[in-house]
Amino acid sequence: MNNPEHTQIALFKGKQIRKMLHGNEWWFSVVDVCEVLTDSVNARDYWFKMKIRVKDEAGVELSIFCRQLKLPAQDGKMRETDCANTEGIFRIIQSIPSLKAEPFKRWLAKVGYERVQEIENPELATKRTRMLYKLKGYSEDWIEKRMRGIAIREELTDEWKKRGAQEQRDYEILTAEISKATFGVTPSEYKKLKGLKRQNLRDHMDDFELIFTMLGERSTTELHTTKNSKWLPALKDDAKIGGNVAAVARKELEKQLGRPIVSKKNYLKKPQDKKLLDI
Repeated sequence: MNNPEHTQIALFKGKQIRKMLHGNEWWFSVVDVCEVLTDSVNARDYWFKMKIRVKDEAGVELSIFCRQLKLPAQDGKMRETDCANTEGIFRIIQSIPSLKAEPFKRWLAKVGYERVQEIENPELATKRTRMLYKLKGYSEDWIEKRMRGIAIREELTDEWKKRGAQEQRDYEILTAEISKATFGVTPSEYKKLKGLKRQNLRDHMDDFELIFTMLGERSTTELHTTKNSKWLPALKDDAKIGGNVAAVARKELEKQLGRPIVSKKNYLKKPQDKKLLDI
């Protein structure tokens, strides 16, 4: 059953687009998107006819990108409607022959071109990441630490993959072990402490939090390679030890500073209102 608390309204060009959190990602009303991007007086009918047209012309079932979710209707009741996640919405927009949809299509083409460039030259991806952080209002010093942390994290996950850990499930377990040892809380507990939901925890850490996160993860990587650890139980042992190395340093600093490092504060409470997408 859909939780009304997870249902929200997004605004685009002054018009409403209903969305809801489902499966830890946002799903958007396809009918609302069609209404915003077309001149149709009946968006629901437009969406019905567009599915038929695209199937006849290209043999593509747009419905495969959708699922029925309950969203608030005009009468105030929760009614099932076709919804698509971000990837699905972008695919559907590509099938809308409307001038209003052209900015989105141009942006999609630009993003696709940039990804091809990044495959050929990975350094471009790093530059774009730095630029996005800067546009959000982060300082150059913080960005430098965050980028270094990303590199350390990638080295660690590469080791986990080589040493028998299963992506996603085992990675979450191992990350939680390091965080619990380093800070006394798991990442999910840390996010709750900071009042975060879907946001990236590390994007809301201050300098010291990032530094001790890096120390715990870098120590764990070194332990894996030194001990040639394999499979989850051994990797978990290393994760606890690596996290404890960072914890010792954290506690000593806290003793000298007279205050805790683990904090409810977010590094960037109010990001700068910058235009991140040129559409």
